[in-house]
Amino acid sequence: MNSDTPSWDSTIEVASASDVGMRRTNNQDNLAISLSNSSEAWQKKGHLFVVADGMGAHAAGELASKMAVDQIPHLYARSSEASAPEALKKAVVDANTAVNRKGQGNEDFHNMGTTLSSLVLLPQGAVAAHIGDSRVYRLRQNRLEQLTFDHSLVWEMKAAGQLTAEEEAQGKIPKNVITRSLGPYPECKVDLEGPFPIAVGDQFLLCSDGLTAVISDGEIAAFLSNMPPAEAVKVLVDLANLRGGPDNITVVIAKVAGPDIATSGSAKAIRINSKKSDYAVHPLVWAIFGVSLLLALFFLVSGNWIQASLPGIIALAAGGFALIRTLMGAASGETVAQGKAFGKGPYTRTTCGSGAEVAKQLAAILKQLQMGAVEQDWKVDWKQLKAQVADAQTALKQGNASRAVRVYGGSISFLMDQLRNQHGQSSSSVDL
Repeated sequence: MNSDTPSWDSTIEVASASDVGMRRTNNQDNLAISLSNSSEAWQKKGHLFVVADGMGAHAAGELASKMAVDQIPHLYARSSEASAPEALKKAVVDANTAVNRKGQGNEDFHNMGTTLSSLVLLPQGAVAAHIGDSRVYRLRQNRLEQLTFDHSLVWEMKAAGQLTAEEEAQGKIPKNVITRSLGPYPECKVDLEGPFPIAVGDQFLLCSDGLTAVISDGEIAAFLSNMPPAEAVKVLVDLANLRGGPDNITVVIAKVAGPDIATSGSAKAIRINSKKSDYAVHPLVWAIFGVSLLLALFFLVSGNWIQASLPGIIALAAGGFALIRTLMGAASGETVAQGKAFGKGPYTRTTCGSGAEVAKQLAAILKQLQMGAVEQDWKVDWKQLKAQVADAQTALKQGNASRAVRVYGGSISFLMDQLRNQHGQSSSSVDL
């Protein structure tokens, strides 16, 4: 499909941003996006997205996440594993080895680590490889699903029945305590989720906990449903900062815009746990087969039928053995049907409303932000902001909640941009 590049490029729409937030001095988040440039390349490796949230002092966390997002696309692309999910998992495990080795070799980087959420869109569906509390979501029509499990103390205790919803709401257990990460230890446990079928219009979101700590799933769903990816990314980051931006914020959105990457029944099944090498044919067997076959043919041509029988039998036996071993190797492993196969995801489901509730909430947030700007005597283009707010109010009154959400979101981004340009990012937050 190389000759039809415009058509192929239009099959997916991607937007991303990584922001330091309001309370941190450096950004320890990193991201990577690796899109196949042709249908042929996508059939083999798909489209890959990675988000990592680093941990560690002295810039160690930043280094750990940077190493992870740099190495995983490279390791995945060159992997010769039998299936894409196995290749992705192995890439994450190998990246863990590299980060751990770097941490052990330098005292300043000792025990550095990172969370890691990766997603690959394949002909068979979407597959995630995941460790830590960064997340992967899928929005389909009016439902937002969290495809990954948070490797955090809160989630682990909830899964074990040791924490009630009431206790979680009371904050008895800190939400930022994670139970797994990439880098601190020589070995790591990586979760695979999927494959989840892909349909035109589906949106996939990868993010660090700097977003989900302050933005609800309902709000995420509303923005994804009512805005193009680029606008949704910007508003999500701006709103997270508006609410204090306590951590670095990274967001990647991939929207399936064309049918070429939608899951179809004709997609070749994924095979995992392949053990073809266990059934490899020893070179000596092939040597015996070849020599015996040549001897049998020589005697047959010479008219010595009796002498040809023994090497013929040996060649037949060696060839049959080699064929059986080859077929056993080809048949080994497990075929994964379309749909969920790895893990137990989705883990949460949020139904998207009309957007009216979020629009009203955004209106209140915007009003509060305006009050803060006036109190601190910030210079703002109030005329343009007023026009945007009026447009959103009109849309809401007319029942066009989708446009109201989009315009209110754009108004927040407009005001935040003005504040950043005037005072610097660190001073452009309002307590809400």
